[in-house]
Amino acid sequence: MAQPDTKKIFFENLSGAGKAIAVLTSGGDAQGMNAAVRAVVRMGLYVGAKVYFIHEGYQGMVDGGENIKEATWESVSSMLQVGGTVIGSARCKEFRTHEGRLKAAHNLVQYGITNLCVIGGDGSLTGANLFREEWSGLLSELVGQGLIEDEAVQKNSALHIVGMVGSIDNDFCGTDMTIGTDSALHRIIEVVDAIMTTAQSHQRTFVLEVMGRHCGYLALVSALACGADWVLIPEMPPEDGWEDKMCQKLSANRAGMKRLNIIIVAEGAIDHSNKPITTDYIKDLVVKCLGFDTRVTILGHVQRGGTPSAFDRILASRMGVEAVFALLETTANTPACVVSLCGNQSVRLPLMECVQMTQEVQKAMDEKRFEEAVKLRGRSFENNLKTYKLLAHRKPESELPVSNFNVAVLNVGAPAAGMNAAVRSAVRVGISEGHKMFAVSDGFEGLSKGQIREIKWADVGGWTGQGGSLLGTKRTLPAKHVDKIAEQMRKNNINALLIIGGFEAFLSLLELLTARGKYDEFCVPMVMVPATVSNNVPGSDLSIGADTALNAITTTCDRIKQSASGTKRRVFIIETMGGYCGYLASVGGLAAGADAAYIYEEPFDIRDLQANVEHLTEKMKTSIQRGLVLRNENSNENYTTDFIYQLYSEEGKGVFDCRKNVLGHMQQGGAPSPFDRNFGTKISAKAMQWITKKLVETFRQDEGRVFANTEDTCCLLGMRRRALVFQPVVQLKGDTDFVHRIPKEQWWLKLRPLMKILAKYKTSYDVSDSGQLEHVVRNRPKESDASGAM
Repeated sequence: MAQPDTKKIFFENLSGAGKAIAVLTSGGDAQGMNAAVRAVVRMGLYVGAKVYFIHEGYQGMVDGGENIKEATWESVSSMLQVGGTVIGSARCKEFRTHEGRLKAAHNLVQYGITNLCVIGGDGSLTGANLFREEWSGLLSELVGQGLIEDEAVQKNSALHIVGMVGSIDNDFCGTDMTIGTDSALHRIIEVVDAIMTTAQSHQRTFVLEVMGRHCGYLALVSALACGADWVLIPEMPPEDGWEDKMCQKLSANRAGMKRLNIIIVAEGAIDHSNKPITTDYIKDLVVKCLGFDTRVTILGHVQRGGTPSAFDRILASRMGVEAVFALLETTANTPACVVSLCGNQSVRLPLMECVQMTQEVQKAMDEKRFEEAVKLRGRSFENNLKTYKLLAHRKPESELPVSNFNVAVLNVGAPAAGMNAAVRSAVRVGISEGHKMFAVSDGFEGLSKGQIREIKWADVGGWTGQGGSLLGTKRTLPAKHVDKIAEQMRKNNINALLIIGGFEAFLSLLELLTARGKYDEFCVPMVMVPATVSNNVPGSDLSIGADTALNAITTTCDRIKQSASGTKRRVFIIETMGGYCGYLASVGGLAAGADAAYIYEEPFDIRDLQANVEHLTEKMKTSIQRGLVLRNENSNENYTTDFIYQLYSEEGKGVFDCRKNVLGHMQQGGAPSPFDRNFGTKISAKAMQWITKKLVETFRQDEGRVFANTEDTCCLLGMRRRALVFQPVVQLKGDTDFVHRIPKEQWWLKLRPLMKILAKYKTSYDVSDSGQLEHVVRNRPKESDASGAM
């Protein structure tokens, strides 16, 4: 295991000693920017560099003076959970002029700053690149004007730029997700969920306008997340005659006993003539054609406000650290890069390649090449659009293919937020593919009792935003009732199974695979979609429900820490769920700014606990007022939450007092987050398409039946680094610790040193996954909306 040595060599070779890094936020603000600033400052100080804030964006750089201040470790405390940007942001006309950039260069040279981390949109990053290209010429001018000496030119000969995209619009090509987008989706979905209750009461139609400028991402994904009746986005204007089609759809939904309609409009929505489509136009249209009671809600800047989501905090923290690495590794010949997210990985891409492709999208839209514009937005955007069309608009019976296949869907294991969105998606995609869909209640126990019924398109309406499992779920494994289950499969002529669940679902598939030798009824395509708050399923980096649980933990930790504001110094010990899997404790700790997180995967003893107490005591004496320690419920059978609470209470006497909190099942409850709704929707749709393909492949014409008995017809669909991958469950057995119900290797363990570094511990950091400079690839495979930061 040579990895630790590699880590140590990294920090020796890439020391930041003698370097000065400046961080600024520019353009529109976005939730999560503060997390990125915090990560840049703390990682910069960790490697020995001087770090500076540039307040008020490029305006502060031009004005200089008090706007450029040296940052300390303490100066970024308590900012992780704050929305917006605490160092300020401003649009600066002066920086667009040569004279303005000359002033900015002079101000940077005075502080010896030659490394810039810019957090903003494409305009801010383009300005940074121009500044970099002009740098040597600007220094020569300053020498000519007698403002700096030749020695200063030699010391500051090259300016290095690394960008991070902070924008709620998610309109920057090259990254699956920009900082702030997930939080904006949270604000939108909170409003939509609230509006749906009042719309239901009065049988109203609501027309909602969301932000996004010329990008329809927020409108499209929020429509997918709430099951909106209609969505209008600039990249794909509606066809001529869309008004009649929309009214027919709204009318049909009402006729199907639906009491409300939701229409989501992107603020940049246009028709095929590039004429804006406004919310008032739609309202008047609905009232005139249908007579429905209709209201307009324009969400406005509420989408840019509020606390950043767990996803944005983790994404921004990872990107901030990666940006510091990129600055340390850069040379005079390295092009300016932007830190991006692809699937579940941080990548570095040439800044101007991304900017040029972003500009190409707008050009394609201006020239009415709309299909090309959608493709240029990337696979993620394209998949969102296809999935929305598939789920929102039902084809007439006459246009549906006739497959004569019966597909059953069931939930297995503990409930997880997002399960219902996955079921809805499976049912509607299955019906669109021509299958007859069956819903099983209460998992395999329910199947053994014959609790199975046909489920129709309208039956799953409104399921997307519902928490828990509407089908009902049990932990019972099939081996206990295998005879009865086989009988029900035969009785209902079930040709394929889609199982949505956690570790029990994985075990169930293994048992059914074994049972194929005895029962032909199980020789059908079977696929599992991981859904568990614990995120402990082998073969997938992420599970449906984990993001909602993380947000519950993060929000609760924020409130708990706030409860101690203004009081004496206090440390909180928080217990999280997860079984033996430390994902929630570790990643929740990173999102909440924890000082330590105790997990089973990283054994600890009394010496470690003592060192943590001493470290926290030292920090309490000098700076911070509140400490946060997370403990996974099964991290150690002897060092319980009570034990750790008592130890900290005793050892911290005179410096801090202690409180404990067991979060319990609140982590499993609540409405699913936008991420879980969309992840569940898209992964389940992909699973159903796989089932259709396998049914065709394994249908025996001569026998008139499906017969699938190969390993590749019993799969788990999981998120692996950059893509969604189907993996035969039998091949995952070797990757699994069955005793503790966790995968043997877990990607998020590489994030733990990051949490420790940001909490001021000296530790080593594995950079084996650290992004090397890549190039922008058109339609790079992006099967998920940046599942990645988690």
